[in-house]
Amino acid sequence: MENKNEIKEIVKEKYGQIAKQSGSCCGPSSCCGTNSKIVGYTIMKDEYDSIDGYVAEADLGLGCGMPTEFAGIKKGDVVVDLGSGAGNDVFVSRALVGEEGRVIGLDMTSEMIDKANRNKEKLGYKNVEFYLGDIENMPLENSIADVVVSNCVLNLVPDKQKAFSEIYRILKTNGHFCVSDIVIKGKLPAELKKSAEMYAGCISGAVQEEEYLRIIREAGFANVEIKKVKKIELPDELLKNYLSPEGLNNYHSNIEGIFSITVTAKKLAASI
Repeated sequence: MENKNEIKEIVKEKYGQIAKQSGSCCGPSSCCGTNSKIVGYTIMKDEYDSIDGYVAEADLGLGCGMPTEFAGIKKGDVVVDLGSGAGNDVFVSRALVGEEGRVIGLDMTSEMIDKANRNKEKLGYKNVEFYLGDIENMPLENSIADVVVSNCVLNLVPDKQKAFSEIYRILKTNGHFCVSDIVIKGKLPAELKKSAEMYAGCISGAVQEEEYLRIIREAGFANVEIKKVKKIELPDELLKNYLSPEGLNNYHSNIEGIFSITVTAKKLAASI
């Protein structure tokens, strides 16, 4: 799992498979949705079904939080959703920005973009767009967004520094982001860090919480604040698919926790 291009291809392949599947499922042996060996065992996702703008066909169960809850999205805003998948957070954001606003979804998996556009066509929205593109090199102009959101996606990006620099670039001055993501406290066993399935499943690509917040600040953001923390419990039944008995003991001895955090930060005007 050293090569960044290899990592991206693995993620594209896994999430392309998910987009082709019916129902709310995160794929075989993945940790962020329904596991093939633990049927119906969802670990990370938050329930959206009572939220205004929710579209069941767009909810593939791939999130680890609800960034729109803390994003402060207003009528007329331009919102960009990174790793937009089938459009779940895009459509929730669209309910908040109204007819006056605009919502852009960005995803690097063509199958997800196709699925999102089919959902958009059914809804008839004219102010929602989906683009195929890379978060590390977004096909979006400078200072386009009032708000950027993302749900359990940035942990999948190999170069997180570049990702947050790109978020900074596309935000307007005094714009802000709100992302839900996975971070680690403690040390993951080498077997998990090398697992392609666990990378695509949101775990082995996650970094330490302190490092995550440092990357955000170094990208130029201010007012960094964690709005919500949720501990993710990976059941031993799942971990045994990747770890030896010794590795499982090592996991429990060295990992303080895997957490979903929802973080906000602001792009302030440059001081003169």
